[in-house]
Amino acid sequence: MEHWSVEDYKNFSDNSKRKSKYRSNKISVDGHTFDSQKEADFYCELKLKLQAKEINGFCIQPTFILAPSLKYKADFIVFNKDNTTEVIDVKGFKTKEYITKKKVFEDKFNLKITEI
Repeated sequence: MEHWSVEDYKNFSDNSKRKSKYRSNKISVDGHTFDSQKEADFYCELKLKLQAKEINGFCIQPTFILAPSLKYKADFIVFNKDNTTEVIDVKGFKTKEYITKKKVFEDKFNLKITEI
């Protein structure tokens, strides 16, 4: 049986950092952590639109209760100037779980999710 020193283990664990399942890296902007660069970029676009008064506001990662033990967390809600609301999901990859939750969300709330 082989025994590793603490240093050997640290070298091994440093070199074997797991890659993200969908090849996205978490990004922090303004103290918010986003699941991807694409999501962080969209957040920056929304900030600019808000400053330019093109939108009334937005929320980051709102959670919706779909059923007693089923939640859906959107990436953003955007409040437009014409008093409409958009639920935004920044997608790189659509999982089966997401597709199911999207269907339940859209049926329950009678709202469409805009995918970016």
